[in-house]
Formats: sequence, C-alpha cells, structure tokens
Amino acid sequence: MLTVDLYFRKSQSRILKGKWIKQISYSLCLVLVFGTAIAYSAESDLMETLHPAVKQAVAEFNQIPNDRTAVLKDAALFLADRRHKQQPVTLTFICTHNSRRSHIAQLWCQAAAVYYGLTNITTYSGGTEVVACNPRTVRAMRRAGFSIVTLIPGTNAVYLAQYSENGTPVKLFSKLYNAEDNPKQDYVALFCCSQADASCPTVTGSIRRVSIPYTDPKLSDGSPQEKENYDKCSRQIAREMFFLMAQVRAKL
Repeated sequence: MLTVDLYFRKSQSRILKGKWIKQISYSLCLVLVFGTAIAYSAESDLMETLHPAVKQAVAEFNQIPNDRTAVLKDAALFLADRRHKQQPVTLTFICTHNSRRSHIAQLWCQAAAVYYGLTNITTYSGGTEVVACNPRTVRAMRRAGFSIVTLIPGTNAVYLAQYSENGTPVKLFSKLYNAEDNPKQDYVALFCCSQADASCPTVTGSIRRVSIPYTDPKLSDGSPQEKENYDKCSRQIAREMFFLMAQVRAKL
C-alpha cells in the first residue's frame, strides 16, 4: 500500500490537465500481491452474494504456502501464454468421484476468471469414477454465495450453479473427466486429489497437468465438524483459484 500511495503522490504532482485524473484513478485500483501489481475488475460482474467470500479469498493470498504458490504461478504462466497466442483456455478439475473438490474448484475458478475480466476461460470438472455431486458440496457453495438449483433430481442429480447475472450457469453432476460434455483435447488437467492423480498416469487429450490436491471434506461427513470442514475446503480452494487467475491477469 505504501508503494501505491507513493505512486499516487508522484503522479498527483505531475497533473497538468484533467485527462490525467482518469489515469490516476486506474492506478489506485492496483494492489500488490507478492510484489506483483494486479488490476481488479468490477465486482458487479459477479453476483452480489459472492462479494464477501471473494473479498476474503483475495485478502488471504498470503496464507497460501510457498510450494503451492510456485505450482499456481507456473500454471498461470502457461495459461497466460495461451491467452497471448489468442488460444482458448480450458480447464478440467479432476478428483476421484467428481463429487466434492473438483466441483468446488470448477465453480471458484470460473468465478475468479470473471472477476479478473479473463474471457475465453472455461472450466469443467470430472472424475475417474461416477458417483454423484454430493449435496453437502451444494450446501457449502450456497453458503459461499452461489445460487444453485436442482435441474434434474435423482441418485446423480444435476444442479445449475449461477455465479454471474449474465454468465452461463455451470452444470454440476458426477461424470468421468472425459465425458461427453467435457473437452476431449487441448485442455489443462488440474488434479484436486492425489488418488486421482496417481490413478491417471496419462490424461488423454490434455496439454498440461497440474497437481493441487486438497484434503477431502468427506472425512468429516456426519460429524459435528462437517459444515466447518466443507466451508474450510471451499475457502482454501477459492483463495487459490483467485490467486491463479490474478497471476494470469498480471502476466497479460
């Protein structure tokens, strides 16, 4: 913040015409994240109910361990390079059952892309086995601020999750990572659990794989800590997905 304040004072002294006011206003939108200046887009692009969780995620970038920031920064370099080449950026988040962590990551990453004004970034999720999108996942994401409705009830229910008034809703249900609705080539595979990462030595069609395992909130199912642990998992993933997209934006 001292760097921003200093820049403002120096810029203010150079104002000779009113046209410089807009430049200074833009400069004030810059924040320093690990030494990198990142411009935030308007929060109005996201649903208002998401604003508190987003502000919290952005404020907690310094809680991400160094080893994970290194992985995320490396992934951001690859994604930014594709953007520079005007190539679409497609991300598929993978965990064993496509029931909890992969859905949470898919939603938060898509919301983060919108927040940072990154177009042509589309997120998907899948698993190595098909079970169901767990209702606990849905409840946790609703608590975080997403609007989620049941589209098709059943043992593997289909939900629609909204993160933006104008964005296309994300369809949530358990499926294989290479299912019909998911990309078959030129996508980045991001593994949200070590089990799926180990069981998939080769991910057909992917152009890059990234390992970012998270503790499975399933371990607390039925316990007094269930709600707390699902929210903790969502909060950690949100923090890292917003950091990832912030790094992509900074490199453009």
